[in-house]
Amino acid sequence: MAEGIFDDLLQKNNTAHLFEVDSAGTGNYHIGEQPDPRTLKNARANGVILNHKCRQFVEQDFYDFDYIIAMDDSNKANILKIKPEAELNVKIIKMRQYDPLQKDTNVPDPWFGGEKGFDEVYQILLRSCKNFYDSLIG
Repeated sequence: MAEGIFDDLLQKNNTAHLFEVDSAGTGNYHIGEQPDPRTLKNARANGVILNHKCRQFVEQDFYDFDYIIAMDDSNKANILKIKPEAELNVKIIKMRQYDPLQKDTNVPDPWFGGEKGFDEVYQILLRSCKNFYDSLIG
């Protein structure tokens, strides 16, 4: 969902040509699958189209991207486990460091939260993505 929201911001601001955006899971489950149907429904309801199939985060991502953004502590720990020893310019951060209403450093998993949980995550990601975008464009 974060990738779709960020892509939508780029399109609305005519800055998509300045960025390469991708998302990946740190686990090997759901590879090749579409997002959860509830995620797709929530994104559509908010005018965001998701065109991504799940892929697994890989070591090459450290070389291909300037920022790697983890959704929670578990994701960040998994990302750091495969970080190369080489000195890299990539910044590894957590999404909610850009959330002005941050109550927790983790984006909650909406899986058991029903539609309300998916909307809460959408709002968290929207705020965070907007602030992250603003920090880059500055």
